[in-house]
Amino acid sequence: MYVKTTKRENKSGTVRYLHLAHNEWDPIKGRAVPKVLFTFGREDELDREAVRRLVASLSRLLEPGETLAATTAADLEFTSSVPFGGTYVLDHLWQRLKIDQIVGRVGQPKRGRRRNMTTTERVLFGLVANRALAPSSKLAAADWITHDVHIDGLPGTDDDTCYRAMDWLHEVKDDLEKQVFDEVANLLNLEVDLLFFDTTSTYFELGHADEPVARDDHGEPMPEHEAGDGPDRQAAGFRTYGNSKDSRDDLPQIVIGMAVTRDGIPVRCWCWPGNASDQKLIRQVKDDMRDWTLSKIVWVTDRGFSSAQNRRYLRQGDHSYIIGEKLRSGSDEVKAALSRQGRYTEISGNMRIKEVRISDSERFVICHNPEAAQRDAHLREQMVTQLTDLIDGSDALSEFKRGELRGKIAAKPGLNRYLRTTPAGKLRVDTAKIKTEENLDGKYLLRCSDPHLSAEEIALGYKQLLEVERGWRDMKQIIDLRPVYHRLEERIRAHVILCWLALLLMRIIETTTGGTWPACRRELERLHLGTFTGPAGLFRQVTALTKPQQDLLAKLAVPAPKQVIDLQPATR
Repeated sequence: MYVKTTKRENKSGTVRYLHLAHNEWDPIKGRAVPKVLFTFGREDELDREAVRRLVASLSRLLEPGETLAATTAADLEFTSSVPFGGTYVLDHLWQRLKIDQIVGRVGQPKRGRRRNMTTTERVLFGLVANRALAPSSKLAAADWITHDVHIDGLPGTDDDTCYRAMDWLHEVKDDLEKQVFDEVANLLNLEVDLLFFDTTSTYFELGHADEPVARDDHGEPMPEHEAGDGPDRQAAGFRTYGNSKDSRDDLPQIVIGMAVTRDGIPVRCWCWPGNASDQKLIRQVKDDMRDWTLSKIVWVTDRGFSSAQNRRYLRQGDHSYIIGEKLRSGSDEVKAALSRQGRYTEISGNMRIKEVRISDSERFVICHNPEAAQRDAHLREQMVTQLTDLIDGSDALSEFKRGELRGKIAAKPGLNRYLRTTPAGKLRVDTAKIKTEENLDGKYLLRCSDPHLSAEEIALGYKQLLEVERGWRDMKQIIDLRPVYHRLEERIRAHVILCWLALLLMRIIETTTGGTWPACRRELERLHLGTFTGPAGLFRQVTALTKPQQDLLAKLAVPAPKQVIDLQPATR
């Protein structure tokens, strides 16, 4: 069955008529002759909508696969389909932040011929997109870029090209981070009056740490001819043992720091050897950010950076700080703050605050979370019950056995906190310690050097430090910071920068759309790019946009993709 065309001549010229026909065998003529089953009328007056209804009606008689085969040209072959939406949106943001232009200009020689950075820029974007969409090793990322996704201007790559791009990234990281921050600040009109800083660690499944090398006071390796015995010089491997924040002190690690704005936008990241002390790092971070000529900044950090030396350093210039204080430190300031009387002011459903005056140069705010207080009391009750069960009947034990039990409890800090040993060596629950701890339930103490912030602004500013913790969580769980498939220090540092760039793009999408990145990613990855081939050549076509996809693109101000992305005529 086919469409037959006939022609007639009239006064206005040649008129073509369309018919639905099929061939029947004519025994008299001894050949097949066409037989018209239905006439559609003149071609220029064809009711195309009626034809569509007829095709749709006939398609119901077939299976879905048979319908597709029947309505597709026999010589057109559907060869592949890859996710398209995720890389399409990320690439638009990458270019909106002018990162492609930044990569093209940083690290260029001041004189002579400029290097063509097009391939390097595209590969770096591919690696960043891989962290955000399908995190994997660089070898697997190269295969992903080549076969499993569409990236404009990058039909494929290999692992050697990825490694060369990472080596270049490590060389220019300082200039690149500064220029990316400037573009982000201009695009998003960032408020950097509050800058949150925190560190984490990531471990490596190694049998031994890296060989120690001479390092400067920033933890960077020093050339052999510059290495000396100065007070700030120390020898350490990059992947080495330290205080693990993942509770893996048995494995070598590195320390990573990140500065984040109040909106959760990561503005810079740092790497140090695994044995770096938090107390020293904040000073380097402040110096590095000072070079960015930012206006007044209030540094918001956790209690791990609360030493007197750090506080003095953070106050230099026009900067100030909000720092958490250890309530169990037993310092005179903590005791004085907790002993002050006064009423709490409720600022939200789960936070009450009280400012106490115990210093002329610093302000102290006690924060109380009723829900956290209930959790603290419940956990303490469980630990006291467990401790009571352990020491019950211990008076009848020998001195040696009691010593063994005492050592067993000492290995559990939560239980050991409430244990008291009498002069006679008897084990008892420390009721005085329990009463002291009850006074700390749900509380934390903040110290601030800014005289202009209100107590509420101090408390809410510190509470936003959770944005950094959320950044670490996404780094480790969504971007897959670990495992790090690299051995060389330079590539490990470059890997962290790639993760930071991926987190930056993710946070911009989240703050703009109001949704989470995993939810946005799922919806965008449903937008596919199909490849079709035939005698005329090859073309790639994007699937139709769904309503959720249209809404996402509208919120991000990203234009809808063209329906046909690529068209390659067949060679003759």
